[in-house]
Amino acid sequence: MAAAIIYLEKHSALSLQCQLRQKLVEAILSGVLPARKRLPSSRKLADQLKISRNTVLLAYQQLMDEGYLVSRERSGIFVNERIFDGKVELASAEELSSNKRNRWQHAFVRTGRNDSEFRVPLDWHRYPYPFLDNLFDTSLFPVHEWREASRLALGVREVNEWASFATDADDPQLLEEIRTKLLPSRGITASQNQILIVSSEQQALYLLCHLLVDSSKTVAIEEPGNPVFRQLVQNQQGQVHYQPVDDAGMQVDAGLAGCELVYVTPSHQLPTNATMPLERRQALLREAAAHNALIIEDDASLEHNFLGPPLPALRAIDRDDRVIYLSSLSKVLSPGLRLSYLVGPVEIINEARALRRILSGYPPRNNQRAMAYFLSLGHYDAFIRKLDNTLKSRWMALRDALNYNLHALAETVPAPGGTAYWVTVHDDIDVQELAGHAAREGILIEPIHQYYGTGIAPKNTFRLGITSLPKEKIKEGIRILAKLLRSLALPSASPAADIPLAYVSGDKLSSALANATLISSTVYGDPYTIDFNPNGDMVGRCGYQDEDCDTGRWWVEGDLLCRQWQEWVYGQRQQFRVVLIGNRIQWYNLDGELIVNGVLHAK
Repeated sequence: MAAAIIYLEKHSALSLQCQLRQKLVEAILSGVLPARKRLPSSRKLADQLKISRNTVLLAYQQLMDEGYLVSRERSGIFVNERIFDGKVELASAEELSSNKRNRWQHAFVRTGRNDSEFRVPLDWHRYPYPFLDNLFDTSLFPVHEWREASRLALGVREVNEWASFATDADDPQLLEEIRTKLLPSRGITASQNQILIVSSEQQALYLLCHLLVDSSKTVAIEEPGNPVFRQLVQNQQGQVHYQPVDDAGMQVDAGLAGCELVYVTPSHQLPTNATMPLERRQALLREAAAHNALIIEDDASLEHNFLGPPLPALRAIDRDDRVIYLSSLSKVLSPGLRLSYLVGPVEIINEARALRRILSGYPPRNNQRAMAYFLSLGHYDAFIRKLDNTLKSRWMALRDALNYNLHALAETVPAPGGTAYWVTVHDDIDVQELAGHAAREGILIEPIHQYYGTGIAPKNTFRLGITSLPKEKIKEGIRILAKLLRSLALPSASPAADIPLAYVSGDKLSSALANATLISSTVYGDPYTIDFNPNGDMVGRCGYQDEDCDTGRWWVEGDLLCRQWQEWVYGQRQQFRVVLIGNRIQWYNLDGELIVNGVLHAK
């Protein structure tokens, strides 16, 4: 019985002895191992768990010293019945009738459950290729720097100071660091009394919904958009207006006219990752002013732009004080730190602080002071610079892998950066089925149905994140995913299904490409061209302003087109079979998979 309830993690930070002790204490206190229950001998349990007998002996001895177990001569080791002295006996699960279990269900006036929500596996980090957004692998956390900040925050003088703040007060040192270091980087100016520390993005949204939403209010929400905020509005009986999203984020049109509150994620739209350009941000502010609407700007993930400078926050260009800004300190560090903040008019910050006191009180002040030191010592700025470099390398790696492996199978929303890609594949692909097959191959992708409040979600779209796996895993994970996509695609999904594959001979291929330009587009929508020079040089230009360029060599071997770039597609030597139909050109790899589909123009 004891061995059946014990699972020891070989790679845990805790020793096997400590893990064994924890599992036994948990089983005893929960009643799984009842009083007077005899435990296996140390030799037998060690054999069953495949661990050292000495490990079991030491765990048993410690539990006997603490009174959880007792040893009886020539009988064995038993659960001590006196461990429960002074405690009320718990009813067993069997004693709870079905009626009693369901009684509370009828009392709920609202629920926090969301049955459409995507459930991330608890052991997601065990998968080789977890393409999940906002789940950070531990290699990104600045352990030594955070330890230093925590040590300083727990000094005697520091503890005496932050422990003596007034009931509602946030740490003034942290408020000042946010005011002078973080907000200016987003173009925002604020005083300390315009900032409120909260434990999470979700708590901030709950406070704002409780203060600003009731059955008389219509709230504009992006569609697709943040399912947490949508549910909070519905729980407050608010009227939801679903505002469409395009490649530039939330659309600004007459649909916003009847809305008193607008919730928007302009930096990197959740979930499509689109970045709202400055012109549209200004148009949104004008539209809100015209109808006296308030705006909640959710910038919890910050604006990681890798192909251009970051844009100012809505709050930074707001001249009417109608934008409430939300950002997170822990989302980019570690969700376990539980620190976010609101910036807005003094009136709403005061009301939110009063409501916070009723609901949960202030976030732990030791964490607030540690974060203040983390900021003041320059660790946060250094960490963000390092994080930006790391995320950029991963984002570019995923961009290249998608373009190379999924060029004929998928499209993505164009964006200058972010931490996720919004991927649309052929209509014949069911993403739920794809996700199941992918998980069995060690790949985690995120279906997107939970982001659609209307329930009308495309079945052929999913998200790929970069925060949860190292750059080295991205290329191979996408290669496996592309293979799965091709295996699931119906014949109609093949771009070349309606044409005979008559490959061009080597002589004709050399003649057709020399002094010609190939025009096509990437999987993320950017146009690109390749100039083929007669001497074998090759020049590639990608983007609307040729932002990304590379050079390489091309040649013909037999009937195969060969090419090798300096940097693009990892600088690998590649071979293709080519189909020419008029000025249309298609390249197929040696497995018969369509890689390039474009137009060929003679110079």
